[in-house]
Amino acid sequence: MEKISSTALTSRLNVVDSLRGFALLAIVLLHNIEHYNLYFLPENLPEWLKWLDHIAWDATFLTLSGNAYATFSLLFGFSFFVQLRNARARGCDFRMRFAWRMFLLAGFAMLHSLFYNGDILLLYAACGLLLIPASSWSNRTLVILSALLMAQPYAWGKIIYALCNPEYIDTNNMFMPYAIAATNAGMHGNLADTLWSNLRDGILYSNIWQVEAGRLSLTPALFMIGMVIGRKNLFICSQSSTMFWRKALLTAILAAIPLYLLRELVPPHIHNVTVKAFYNVAAGRIFNVASMTILVSVFVLCWFRAGKGYRWQQCLTPYGRMSLTNYISQSIIGVAIYYNCGLGLYRTTGATACLLIGFAIFALQLTFSRRWLASHRQGPLEWLWKRLTWL
Repeated sequence: MEKISSTALTSRLNVVDSLRGFALLAIVLLHNIEHYNLYFLPENLPEWLKWLDHIAWDATFLTLSGNAYATFSLLFGFSFFVQLRNARARGCDFRMRFAWRMFLLAGFAMLHSLFYNGDILLLYAACGLLLIPASSWSNRTLVILSALLMAQPYAWGKIIYALCNPEYIDTNNMFMPYAIAATNAGMHGNLADTLWSNLRDGILYSNIWQVEAGRLSLTPALFMIGMVIGRKNLFICSQSSTMFWRKALLTAILAAIPLYLLRELVPPHIHNVTVKAFYNVAAGRIFNVASMTILVSVFVLCWFRAGKGYRWQQCLTPYGRMSLTNYISQSIIGVAIYYNCGLGLYRTTGATACLLIGFAIFALQLTFSRRWLASHRQGPLEWLWKRLTWL
């Protein structure tokens, strides 16, 4: 059995920070081409640019959509394991402290939701509480329960019920009235209108959508898998961890091909609106697990191959170390760029221009992260979160 040094176990893993930075970069790019939930396609663009925008939109969503969120969730569970392990090494029980930490995260979620109606932190705070009892479960139990949750049992239950009761109709879009209200405020309202709508409609829009999109099931599953990855030291370079990620990559590739076909080819042949709505949720989320596994496996194997990561991976490390600060601030910047209360650029920018703006936001935040971490151990919001956690 391979031995892993105590230094490797206790030191900060740059591969995790880099992978988190990559996931956050993907989130920034996706949010930009969506105009931060103001879905709008400008009409007065030349045909060649519309064609380019179409290619940029499809390519970005095919490679990043779902993967960024899933990777972020996986690393959230891993971070919990590290915090729990380090606290135990100091003779502390971190579990109730973690519950307080999730309460604080809900506070950050409210701050974020004030500016942007696509927050994920509130869902993380709620699902994170499951990690407290799960921390005492065996790896086998965690993997089995995670697999069941990833399979989207609620969606399949709805499908079975709809097949047995053809008159039953559920289009799975309870979020839509709140989405319309929040979008109208973003497109036409001033700053006060936007902030008030985000608190009144945006929070409901975001969180109801996430429940209906299957994230309430997928999120805790990925949290628990992240915890298992931490227990088995799979982010630490070793022969066994390298073998694991190679097997995970091969398995995910073999699974992703039929899952993609099932996601794309089956829905046009489903005529029951309820069955179609929930099949799209189940098929989409299951495919996301496979595609996320491919992304994470390739990233980690590249890092292991280079020893301490390739230069482009190392570049992402400070960005990932300040993930909370960068996640919230990029939303504020994006809203200021695209919403009517700011520059209102949603009216004139297609996917290509939005990707360029997204990379510009990333470059700005990366520069800030490097300079801040040159003289500080943590980002400003990360420091505040830690200080409040250990009051």
